[in-house]
Amino acid sequence: MTTKGPLCKQVIIPIDIDNMAKFMSNSSNHVIDINKLLKNIKSECKADYIRANKSGIIIVTDKVMSPLDLQTMKKYIKNSNQINTDKVEFPRLPQSKSYLKIISLPYFMNNTNMPIKADMVKIILKNNHIFNNISLVS
Repeated sequence: MTTKGPLCKQVIIPIDIDNMAKFMSNSSNHVIDINKLLKNIKSECKADYIRANKSGIIIVTDKVMSPLDLQTMKKYIKNSNQINTDKVEFPRLPQSKSYLKIISLPYFMNNTNMPIKADMVKIILKNNHIFNNISLVS
């Protein structure tokens, strides 16, 4: 079972407040320009609108963007004359934490009377590539 995280049809562009204000002053034109660029690379994705957030500028799209779409967006923002590009980071998709509930874990190890302990589960998870970047919590 996992929990629902942030919408992945968004692109976050971390940017400082001064640049954010300059960029947002012309946001409707930016949406038009971004959509033209995405159409030129034959992307199926389109930008719907741009909004500001505490983490930066968020571009809401109709589909999840591909790495090529993100690269195109980065080039557009870096070539924008309105902002200081040194204080703009690479556009990225939102990341969230998902929680996995492990059920039906046997209490005793096979053919023994020894109970399975949390340390054993941690070792197994660390040694299995499926569980990379996963933290075990209770």
